[in-house]
Amino acid sequence: MAVYKVTVATGDMVEAGTNNSISITLVGSYGESRQTTVSFLFLPGKERSLSVHCRQDLGPIVLIRLHKWRLFLEDAWFCKDVRVTAPNGTLYRFPCYQWLEGVTTVEVREGSGKKLVDDKLQILKEHRRRELAARQEAYRWKNFAQGWPRCLNVDSIFELDSNIQFSCIRANNFTGFLIFQGASHFLSGFLLRRTSWNSLDEMRTIFSRTQGRDIGGCLQCCPLPFPLH
Repeated sequence: MAVYKVTVATGDMVEAGTNNSISITLVGSYGESRQTTVSFLFLPGKERSLSVHCRQDLGPIVLIRLHKWRLFLEDAWFCKDVRVTAPNGTLYRFPCYQWLEGVTTVEVREGSGKKLVDDKLQILKEHRRRELAARQEAYRWKNFAQGWPRCLNVDSIFELDSNIQFSCIRANNFTGFLIFQGASHFLSGFLLRRTSWNSLDEMRTIFSRTQGRDIGGCLQCCPLPFPLH
């Protein structure tokens, strides 16, 4: 009997936890474990530990499978990483850092940064092939207009996978920054100015010293959207 110690970590961002069922399968060079339930409740920033019992040694652990099952209501889960300690004390790390939504199974490779030529096992070659196919499907390109750079072939960001979209934290940070900058420019007379600027030096007076240096540097290489007299 071989016993593997497994630790599953949930991300610490808002709503990263879940009350859906999460189970795990260990895949090694010599075989794989049975699917073992980790927990039915994950809290943001917390870890869950369990023991996975196998009839024989699985050999080096090359990847894991995370299975998410919806009990009643859908509740997405953000997995940070998984750590597996083998019976001989070897520690394997599996960085995940992605959302799991719906009823799904996600395969995560051991985080050793191996190249294609290092994949000796057929299961790793198949995993790399499926991962490449999935990314090619997710990142399809189209021409927005003649002479313009190509863009993603989607009509809305909401068509993208959750792991590709900006997180709620990033979106809120951007919104807060835009509100702050808009208020600053309004109070300094930048937004409601009805006449043209007379010089770059006049423009710099409405910004702080740091902002002025940055803006001045940008204006040296970017065209002005308004006239100077």
